[in-house]
Amino acid sequence: MKPYVSLLIVLLPILGFTQKNEYAISSYLEEGVKAPNTNYIGEAWLKPLIQGGGDLNYNITKATFRANSTLDWHKHPTTQILIIIDGEGYYQERGKEAVILKKGDLIKCNKDIEHWHTSTKESSVSYLAIYGGTQPTIWTEKLTQEYYDSIAQKLKFKK
Repeated sequence: MKPYVSLLIVLLPILGFTQKNEYAISSYLEEGVKAPNTNYIGEAWLKPLIQGGGDLNYNITKATFRANSTLDWHKHPTTQILIIIDGEGYYQERGKEAVILKKGDLIKCNKDIEHWHTSTKESSVSYLAIYGGTQPTIWTEKLTQEYYDSIAQKLKFKK
């Protein structure tokens, strides 16, 4: 009994100084929820991290696409910034050449610019998407598997 009392005497002051969590803390490391397969082919997960409202006029969403997934052509009513946090992906704006984005890369897509972005054929990709407003994404055209495959072939040796 005496050792327990001694232990309690030692631990009580420490417990009194433990950090109280009064903050809403979450993690971008979690995969999120499997996205409904409506505007892409393959597998994707979305995790909303920050939702705009009040004084905050932007959103941050984590997206993860498994290798060999495609995302349809779309545009946003505000500027979008993508920060690649893991893997490799493709990015293309209408009328421009596609590029490979790698972990650590950041790309800005101006508002109303039609584009697509997703994983490469060989690698999954995770990115943080930062965008404003509450208006939804505008889906413009299906990205076919054939087109995606042609981009993959073209970029295969540019790594």
